[in-house]
Amino acid sequence: MLRIFHRFFILSCLWLIISCDDEVEQGVPVDQVVTLSYPNYFPELTYESLPLTQNKIDLGKKLFYEGKLSRNNTISCGFCHIQEFAFTHHGHGISHGIDNRIGIRNAPPLQNLAFMTRFMWDGVIHELDKQPISPITAHEEMDSNFPEIIEKLNAEEDYRNLFRSAYGDPEINADRILAALGQFMATIISDGSKFDKYLQGQVQLTDSEENGRLIFEQKCSVCHAGSLQTNESFRNTGMYYNAELADGGLFRVSLDSADFMKFRVPSLRNVAKTAPYMHDGRFLSLQAVLNFYSNGVEDNPRLDPVLRNGEMVGIPLSEQEKQDLTAFLNTLSDENFLNNPEYSEF
Repeated sequence: MLRIFHRFFILSCLWLIISCDDEVEQGVPVDQVVTLSYPNYFPELTYESLPLTQNKIDLGKKLFYEGKLSRNNTISCGFCHIQEFAFTHHGHGISHGIDNRIGIRNAPPLQNLAFMTRFMWDGVIHELDKQPISPITAHEEMDSNFPEIIEKLNAEEDYRNLFRSAYGDPEINADRILAALGQFMATIISDGSKFDKYLQGQVQLTDSEENGRLIFEQKCSVCHAGSLQTNESFRNTGMYYNAELADGGLFRVSLDSADFMKFRVPSLRNVAKTAPYMHDGRFLSLQAVLNFYSNGVEDNPRLDPVLRNGEMVGIPLSEQEKQDLTAFLNTLSDENFLNNPEYSEF
């Protein structure tokens, strides 16, 4: 059931074989090409910074948990993206960063990013390798810059050796930092949930889970489509505008008034582990989210058409349907992913 991605694999292996003698003579460790494995019902791989190599991935993982990427050495990527909660900032509606500064959004989960084409709640970033630029430089997140980061990393022999192992020489620069982070994030794949086992014919869903799956397909899958439960579109779902946060969603990027309060549809993988919900963490439970869609959607001229049912807005859901939907959403949790030591700091 697994589809192995081989692009550049043969050429990369030939390059490693041909260059092996030279690298050994120069004392440069030989790197190992890594291929991603994932189910054949996953979407096409979109990550293009290939080949993946083990030394770059290892360097990216160390950088992901490195506080020195922030101005005062206290905030790492892993600070706001905690593995056991699908790499979200659990317990924080609005994520906070350096000096306890508060941002305007809830940190989204990091999973299956190698299959995505847009990143951030407003989709402003289109390449995974470029995504870390935003949190690293944001005033309310890490408040740093690459000259300072490079100076700090260069002061450590361990990092000079890691960059040498990954890139063939000890030079540390922004492109290499970003590429290593991107390679590590590309490996963060969640594909071991009960729902995956169901799709692979290994288990059966309970009656409630199966009812929830059918309700989901009927009422939710227009936006939460496919095996990752997202089509990466941008939707105005009738949430009230929080004037204090002043976050208009996609409008902040496009400056098109038609995009006001449109936000990127998130993947629902591990959704039971990623509370609170929505771009600003306004809902503390899945029950609250379903209650919103059934009777809390606010009508507005930009409301997405899928949430209009004649004169009614929202998604009609009975209490039993909500219970069954919640049961289905819980099948998307992947305990192996949440505890996989390949993604862990220690």
